[in-house]
Amino acid sequence: MATAEIITVGDELLIGQVINTNQAFIAQRLNECGIVVSAMATVGDRLPEMIATFRAALERRDVVIVTGGLGPTHDDVTRSAVCETFGVTLTFDQPSLENIERLFAGRGQPLIRVNRDQAMVPEGCTVVPNLLGTAPGYLFERNGCVMAVMPGVPYEMQAMMRETVVPFLMRRFPGQVVRHRTIKTTGIAESLLAKQLGAIDEIIPPAERVTLAFLPSPAGVRLRLTSVAPDAATAESSIAAAEARIRAKASAYIYGVDEEDLEEVLGRLLKERGWTLAVAESCTGGLITDRLTNVPGSSAYVDRSYVTYSNAAKVRDLGVPAELIDRYGAVSEEVAIAMAVGARANAGTTFGLSTTGIAGPGGATEAKPVGLVYVGYADADGALAVRFTFGEGRRRVKERTAQATLELLRRKILKV
Repeated sequence: MATAEIITVGDELLIGQVINTNQAFIAQRLNECGIVVSAMATVGDRLPEMIATFRAALERRDVVIVTGGLGPTHDDVTRSAVCETFGVTLTFDQPSLENIERLFAGRGQPLIRVNRDQAMVPEGCTVVPNLLGTAPGYLFERNGCVMAVMPGVPYEMQAMMRETVVPFLMRRFPGQVVRHRTIKTTGIAESLLAKQLGAIDEIIPPAERVTLAFLPSPAGVRLRLTSVAPDAATAESSIAAAEARIRAKASAYIYGVDEEDLEEVLGRLLKERGWTLAVAESCTGGLITDRLTNVPGSSAYVDRSYVTYSNAAKVRDLGVPAELIDRYGAVSEEVAIAMAVGARANAGTTFGLSTTGIAGPGGATEAKPVGLVYVGYADADGALAVRFTFGEGRRRVKERTAQATLELLRRKILKV
């Protein structure tokens, strides 16, 4: 099994000024090649540290991918570090210069010396063309190890990976594929989900070479299945078998797979049935509506939304009786139901949803702590509210409430 290490270069990454998205992109592409990423490293713009990092990675991995530090300025020293690592000097590459000249001509800018110098590449490398930028990349093969060096500009690196590096690696390391499937759950804690699934060896027999990882978040728990196999058909078949066993144990909590979001799944259910929705939000402040309308075509089922943050707005816009708020408080089962009923009645929709709660950090009492939320639901047959306690953290409470609200509607539609 070929292993890889990803090395990203730049002080801006170490101080948190720039989010390191390159690592994730490269890791995904390597996995598609059947190459397992064993380590990631980030190093600053200092020659000795870069050389040491490169040499250590080359000794222990089959593939080393480096991005960053190939620009034309004084702090771009990756090219020098590569030369020192392999004990080579720079040599002129005519196709790289022609590409640089083409780019500058297209921009109507004069070509200066520092940009011409980017056509100087480490001796003995295979040049990786960069049609979107001035810095070419390099491919080396030394002692059975492959090293690819590319710029850190994401769109330049991504194009070079897709067009040159990935095809090269697939030819160089054939005979193994890695496939993933992420099963998305919500409404159940990680420990309870593990208990629900039971013995992992029964769900995934060791002979199938599939691994399972639990990935919790405020929105729910993702179950990532990974299969390493000699061919794609075997890998996909093994993952499908494991997924079927997981669904048999926990189908009530599974709403989607891979890149599917709950709002997409819910939107599809509503659209297929020709049903519509109105939402009344208090503690979520529009977050549910934002998620719903982030799906293209959502106007087919989202009729309207109310952000009724104040008690007066609940009374005025949704018809919540003032005496109901006085008697039970805005954060209550009764008010959540009245909000959902009011939203549905005003809009004439199939469903009405509502949220009211205490996101914190203030506003709590002994009887109503921070994180207490009621989610209301209404349809033609009646209305109800569900009580949740989501703990502290204002944003976290809002996100969990939004997820719980969408999940409540999904369950109602599917009669789960």
